[in-house]
Amino acid sequence: MNKTQLIEAAAEKAGTTKKDTAAMVNAAMDVIKGALKKNDKVQLVGFGTFEVRQRKARKGRNPRNPEETIKIPASKAPVFKAGKSLKNAVNGK
Repeated sequence: MNKTQLIEAAAEKAGTTKKDTAAMVNAAMDVIKGALKKNDKVQLVGFGTFEVRQRKARKGRNPRNPEETIKIPASKAPVFKAGKSLKNAVNGK
């Protein structure tokens, strides 16, 4: 499912227009993105948690030249951890 299909399905389920639903989906994504930029955690009870994790600097291999090692700098990575009820729904429990 892509973003357009998500908006269509949510609009149908909520009984709203696609335009209004698209605005709400975009607003929710922007709010989550803004919170993660500030290193805040976004916890949606029953669904899951979005957070930022720090990756350490490390050495890696150049895929074009496997003998060459390269330095991979430290970075931040957005992470989603599914909640219990979402896991249960996916597993059919």
